[in-house]
Amino acid sequence: MKLTILFGGASFEHEISIVSAITIKEKLSSFDLKFIFCDGQHDFYLIEADKMKAVTFSKGEYKAMPKLLLGQGAFVEIKKSLFGSNNIEHKETVLNLIHGSDGEDGTISALLDFYSIKYIGPRVDACTFSYDKRYTKYLCAAIGVKSVAYEILKKDEMNDIRTPYPIIIKPARLGSSIGVSIVKDESELDYALDVAFEFDSVVLVEPFLEGVKEYNLAGYCANGQMHYSIVEEPHKEEFLDFEKKYMDFSRSEQVLKADISAELEKRLQANFDKVYKGLFEGALIRCDFFVHRDEVLLNEINPIPGSMANYLFEDFPKAIESLANSLPHAKRPKVTYEYIHSISQAKGK
Repeated sequence: MKLTILFGGASFEHEISIVSAITIKEKLSSFDLKFIFCDGQHDFYLIEADKMKAVTFSKGEYKAMPKLLLGQGAFVEIKKSLFGSNNIEHKETVLNLIHGSDGEDGTISALLDFYSIKYIGPRVDACTFSYDKRYTKYLCAAIGVKSVAYEILKKDEMNDIRTPYPIIIKPARLGSSIGVSIVKDESELDYALDVAFEFDSVVLVEPFLEGVKEYNLAGYCANGQMHYSIVEEPHKEEFLDFEKKYMDFSRSEQVLKADISAELEKRLQANFDKVYKGLFEGALIRCDFFVHRDEVLLNEINPIPGSMANYLFEDFPKAIESLANSLPHAKRPKVTYEYIHSISQAKGK
């Protein structure tokens, strides 16, 4: 199968996207892969497969590689010679692997939709409800999925925090645990807020739940049927900080299935369904759930999970291929100018 991996982006999670792309190259080695890198200036480069190494990007070596533009249905490489120019179109299905802003905020989705390029990844509306943690909370309330209680703080409108300590402070529009702090008492609050507001003008405050169990579940819809990964119970300390998640994103070995009852697994899948259906078609996503006092709570939606959560699937290449063959197609209205023509005829012009 032919597939183009799109990665990079102007984001705090830029480097994590590179790590994910390198990992996916290994996991999809049976595919005919191309790699397109979006740098911090939003320029696109075609990266040779054997140059998919961290130093290619950290040393700026990618700048010597072919630059690409966007055209209808394809990324376009313009090759110039003495006899003119020759355009090479790269029309393969794209896997959106840009984490954070650009990739998960709807920017790339809108761009690919605008140019009618087929892609695996969340559509614009799905990005809206998963990228901003406030809107994820609103989505939960609308679809009947329980989530952790929260407060919203804005940088220029500080209010007293009502949630009892210990609490978690997190930027509203950032992933990979960047800017996240556990605050055990008031003496630690100001520093945690300063850190969070470095990354976003809006932060969420949530209670730190004692005795909580966490479970991760990934899935996608293909040919009208939901497909689920195994359920993972991540082993960690209080929470995964950026450094641990950075390493986590390079995982490629399948993890062990969580030791849970069939009844709990069905409850997790039922909540996953509510989140996914009617919104995330075309994407492979991961939902991170808490189970607290026998209640299933949605903690976070990962619309483009690190390394596409490959480690949760028994046959990851098959999952990607079946999803690629079952992508939604947006219908573009046909422009006919009939209205303008009828007005012109009526006026005799």
